[in-house]
Amino acid sequence: MNPAPGLGFTPDQIDRVIFFKRDEITADLICCEVSVSGSVHFFHEECVQWRALLRSFDELKAFDGNWFEKVAKPPFQTCETVAFTRL
Repeated sequence: MNPAPGLGFTPDQIDRVIFFKRDEITADLICCEVSVSGSVHFFHEECVQWRALLRSFDELKAFDGNWFEKVAKPPFQTCETVAFTRL
């Protein structure tokens, strides 16, 4: 399996996925940290790789597809949620 362009890893290499928000004063920025073999890769919703990243999670069997609802509200709070952990 080849990594999606710009990601540098494949879904089967992912150990953990955490979503959270950053308060950017006038708006929130949804962010994601992906742990792969001891390294943490940081992405946010304005990155060009964002859509490819989200599509890659479709291949993770225990991925929490409700992550957005858990992170989006309330506004201007971190609302961190673990969407996937490889057991």
